[in-house]
Amino acid sequence: MTLAELRLHLAPHIADAAVFDGWTEAALTEAARSAGADADVARLAFKGGAMAMIGAWIETVDAAMAQALPAEALAAMKIRERIRALVQFRLDAAAGREEALRRALAIMAMPQNAASALKMGWRSADIMWRLAGDTATDWNHYSKRAILASLYAATLAVFVGDESEGKSDTRAFLDRRIEGVMRFETLKRKWLRPQGEHFSPVRFLGRLRYPAR
Repeated sequence: MTLAELRLHLAPHIADAAVFDGWTEAALTEAARSAGADADVARLAFKGGAMAMIGAWIETVDAAMAQALPAEALAAMKIRERIRALVQFRLDAAAGREEALRRALAIMAMPQNAASALKMGWRSADIMWRLAGDTATDWNHYSKRAILASLYAATLAVFVGDESEGKSDTRAFLDRRIEGVMRFETLKRKWLRPQGEHFSPVRFLGRLRYPAR
C-alpha cells in the first residue's frame, strides 16, 4: 500500500478516533492500531497534520458519494433532487461522527487554514455539480460551485448541533436552502434572458428612471 492509499484507508478510522481525541496524533495512532497499520508509517502519510487528516476524510466521502450516486443514477431526478441527494449522502456519512465534524470545522475555520479549507469545499462542490450533470463552462460554472459550497457549509453548521429526531431540523433547513437557490436560478435566467438577449444594467436603470407608460 502506497502512502496515498494508506491515507485514504486510515481516514475513516481517524474520523472515528477524532470523536474522542480530536484531529491529533493520538487519533492517528489509534486509527493505525485499529486498522493494523504501522504508526510510524501512518505519521509519514499525514505529515500535514490535522488538515491532512481532515482532507483525507473529505476525499473518502467524495469518492464514496461518486460511487453511490453516479451521474447516470441521478439523471432521472430533477436538479433540486439531485443536489439534495448528494448533500444528504454526505450528511449521512458524517452521522455518528458529529463531534469529529465539529472539531474539523473549527480547525478549518482557523485563519491559517482558510485557503486549504476553501479549496476542499470547492472540490467537493465541483464533484457534486459534475455528478448532478452540470456542464457549464462560463461564469455559471463558478457561481454554481460557490453557492453550493456555501449551502453545504451552512447545512453542516446546523447538522453538528441538530438533536432533532432523525435530524429533521437539518433536512428542513437543507430543503429551504435548496428552494432558495432554485428561486435564485430562476430569477437569474429571467434577468439574463434566453436566446442571446443579455441583461443590461444600463437599460435596467433607465427603465427605473423612465418607466414604461
